[in-house]
Amino acid sequence: MSLKLYQLKFKILIKKTGVKMCGIVGYIGKRNCLGLLIDGLKRLEYRGYDSAGVAILDENNTVNIYKKKGKVKELESQFDVEVLKGNTGIGHTRWATHGEPNDINAHPQTDMTGNIAVVHNGIIENFKTLKTKLEKENFHFVSDTDTEVLASLIQYHYKQNNNFETAVRYALSEVEGTYGIAVLNKSEPDRIIIARNGSPLMFGLGKDEIIVSSDAAAIITVTKNVIYLEDGEMAVLKYDSFQIKTITDEDIFREVQRIDYDIEEIEKGGFEHFMLKEICEQPDAIQNTYRGRINFETGNVKLGGLETVRDKIFNAKRIIIIACGTAWHAGLVGEYLFEEYCRIPTEVEYASEFRYRNPIISKDDVVIVISQSGETADTMAALKEAKRLGATTIGIVNAVGSSIARAVDAGTYIHAGPEIGVASTKAFTCQLMSLILLTLMIGKNKGTIPDENLKEITAELKIIPNKIREIIERKNDFKFIAEE
Repeated sequence: MSLKLYQLKFKILIKKTGVKMCGIVGYIGKRNCLGLLIDGLKRLEYRGYDSAGVAILDENNTVNIYKKKGKVKELESQFDVEVLKGNTGIGHTRWATHGEPNDINAHPQTDMTGNIAVVHNGIIENFKTLKTKLEKENFHFVSDTDTEVLASLIQYHYKQNNNFETAVRYALSEVEGTYGIAVLNKSEPDRIIIARNGSPLMFGLGKDEIIVSSDAAAIITVTKNVIYLEDGEMAVLKYDSFQIKTITDEDIFREVQRIDYDIEEIEKGGFEHFMLKEICEQPDAIQNTYRGRINFETGNVKLGGLETVRDKIFNAKRIIIIACGTAWHAGLVGEYLFEEYCRIPTEVEYASEFRYRNPIISKDDVVIVISQSGETADTMAALKEAKRLGATTIGIVNAVGSSIARAVDAGTYIHAGPEIGVASTKAFTCQLMSLILLTLMIGKNKGTIPDENLKEITAELKIIPNKIREIIERKNDFKFIAEE
């Protein structure tokens, strides 16, 4: 397969599934940050990437950039962590979308003066138009990336007004596409500016330090106190303060949220790889999904996160389930459940198809969106469309505080814990359990599931974790059969 065809297929994959395979880290504080950035990049390796890089702003306000095609460990060989000192920096793992995977196209990218350094997740759709505009202003480029164009555009506006925040805002107002970015400016070394549109980004608050990432896995070793950016927002970060605004310069107040899991939960824990670990975590994960939600004596189910929309759910004329990938397959099971046990007409939509057509939605419809990460781009876009059309929206999400969890009218968390493996395992089974619980809650209210059947079903649900444990304990038998 040619490189251009490969990149085209990858762009289509991003648009159809919402996959985000790049990772961002950043730090501003009082510690030497290089080791923190490298550690953060290693925690993002599970996302897949073809190159990695860091930019460190040292005490002389020099931006030191190291980037390398290949793995983070190959990047580490380019410098001495103990020698390269700096309290502010950004880092990135990249999967090529514009330009082939090589050292030059890796992030961070800078403008031609080296004043602005940018790491970027997403795709800038109009980068060729912007590049032509900048070339007329005597900017020149060394990479094939859309990110270098963005760095140059920020520098262009910085030259015009000599204000870092304004330069980023003006540049982003010209951009069409998706981005999660972190930006350094050696002329204003006391801050990092981050911004988001369609690509997850958050920052964690420590003592006299702030750490940035596209994924909580890179933050949790420093702090559990995080703030999530929403689409169309940017933040100016200093070591001891932050300010969030919209791209149109409106002030935003955002509460700090607490990450509800520990670093041990995102380590391999002695397993060969994350997928195997997460397969073996399914019994506990499923118990966490139904714990406190089922009364096993009566068979009644209560989902507290849906209390505000109970009547809307019980009186729904139709249920529409929207998801991508594995979550979509969970939705297909949900369709059978809702129609069989609740007698509610149900449709399952692939989010990337739903968002680009003209669906017929009414205020009597309930739309259920399913997403492990809560950040799936197409699912989020479909959710916005469903809300615009007046449907009641429900989220079945794993990641607490994620974009989808915040955007829906009501929701229920699956409580599967972090899922690092790319192939979904425990999140899928917990999504199924959540759909079963919702089915039982609706069926009880509508009288479509008799009480004696409720007790039978919930009794079976209670023993599922142990049944899975029994299967997992026989893994050596299955391995023997597979090898035969």
